[in-house]
Amino acid sequence: MFERCLWLNEPKSWEIAGGSLRLTTNKQTDFWRETHYGFVRDSGHFFGRAVTGEFSAQLRIRARYAEQYDQAGIMVRIDEQHWVKAGIEFCDGRPSLGSVLTLARSDWATGIFDGDAGDFRIRATVAKGVLKLQASADGRVWPILRLCPFPVAERYLVGPMACTPERSGLEVEFSDLTITHPSTKELHDLS
Repeated sequence: MFERCLWLNEPKSWEIAGGSLRLTTNKQTDFWRETHYGFVRDSGHFFGRAVTGEFSAQLRIRARYAEQYDQAGIMVRIDEQHWVKAGIEFCDGRPSLGSVLTLARSDWATGIFDGDAGDFRIRATVAKGVLKLQASADGRVWPILRLCPFPVAERYLVGPMACTPERSGLEVEFSDLTITHPSTKELHDLS
């Protein structure tokens, strides 16, 4: 699946081998727009694949987060002002689930992740103007991370994302990327 992806902000060190994408983050990379800090950052690493219309995308992420704001997960992007990133982010001394929805300006939501933050899965479903994010510790149970409005677009870019706003050198392995028709499961069906 990674062979159809293209880089936004290609890292200096990366490879695709054995069905996995491995990368090491460059120095001071991030995605953020204005809120609280007042700055705009569009320098994070994103390996996106074009998707037409509605979809569900799923991804496995392995990393060892160590410094403030180290992060890796999935991104759904329309353009530089309309996107979401979600995954694990190291904040205040511990890894947490995090998501940033950007519709001209960024928001940020965090929460506790009960599983091994060094090996988790994330799912994004975009359908009928709604984005549903789910995270899983085991690939079987998928609690809801976020449900929010998201712009309807003819084309989205979706794929792995990693950033290190305070440093360089986070090593991340992404695997098991799947992109399918959007899930039609009930909202609280966590399978």
